[in-house]
Amino acid sequence: MTRQRTPRISRTEVSHRLRARPAALLRSAAVVCAAALVTLAVQAPPALADDATICGHRVGGDILKKYQDMGGEKSPLGCPTTDELTTPNGRGRYNTFTGGSIYWTATTGAHPVWGAIGDKWGALGWEAGTLGFPVGDELTNPDGQGRRQEFEGGTVYWHPTLSHGAHPVWGKIGELWARYGWEGGPFGYPTSDERPDDPDKEVVQTFSSNNLSIFWSPGNGIEGCHGECVGYEGGTGTDWFKKVRVEIPYGTGNAVVRPYPTDDGYRDARTDFQGAWAQLWRLVPYPDDVDETEHRSLFEQFACHAKFVVEDPLDDSGWSTGSTFDLESWHADVGMDNATSLTYFLAHRCNWD
Repeated sequence: MTRQRTPRISRTEVSHRLRARPAALLRSAAVVCAAALVTLAVQAPPALADDATICGHRVGGDILKKYQDMGGEKSPLGCPTTDELTTPNGRGRYNTFTGGSIYWTATTGAHPVWGAIGDKWGALGWEAGTLGFPVGDELTNPDGQGRRQEFEGGTVYWHPTLSHGAHPVWGKIGELWARYGWEGGPFGYPTSDERPDDPDKEVVQTFSSNNLSIFWSPGNGIEGCHGECVGYEGGTGTDWFKKVRVEIPYGTGNAVVRPYPTDDGYRDARTDFQGAWAQLWRLVPYPDDVDETEHRSLFEQFACHAKFVVEDPLDDSGWSTGSTFDLESWHADVGMDNATSLTYFLAHRCNWD
């Protein structure tokens, strides 16, 4: 797969590259049903046109050609350990080797799977899992160290020091990650598989840069979205912020930014809007769909919250705004004079229309 290494691409282009699908934990029932239907279909024809007996096992057709192109017995695959076999779902054919396997279907071609990426693919159910069949060989990433392999349902990434093993990236999380530049962008490599952070509410995947995570929700309880939601969070705090969360109603250019100040942040931001604002964006990437008007509005809302927050012993956070400043990109640009005016604050509480 040829990938444009740019920090920002269109949603349409991203969806074509990633074959975006729902999150894995919501798809298991569909995978089981699809596998059952395919098994009833006509078995895949052999990948054999010509064949050869190598190390006592038959290898043929596109699988044999791929094996020979890789160097045959002298390749990392080594000797075959089985004859060519039909996959349990009937769609494809495969041979196993001492160093991995080669899988083939008429639509995906023949591709080797091995190493940490192959182990992850196997742990997720091989070709019957969410990833499906490989659609490309394993490739080296532009950094010269990491590796990736694309499958029908997503791509598995691995890096010797950054990824903590191999992890698949797919669906709406993968789509957002790609918009920001894949592993070369501000999030870095995946360091976990997707996992439910709060049952029926949110699926989260962590990444290597600054302890960042990306989340996806079908729309059950994310306050800033009121529907399907994607976004990200920075979990490595600064003196003035514990974390920052960005929520993006899916399919829109809107953004909700939620900085979580420390006690020092609440106190000091009141007299240093610019310093606090700069520190906030050290924790997370700036939302890529925010235009200049929306940027001014977000900063004005931030300044308003920072200027007028007071200690509140009745709130669990101890502060009048609660545990976070809520900044919403769709509010108007009212200018700093209004944003920091006590009269304007008393009328709108920093959430003007």
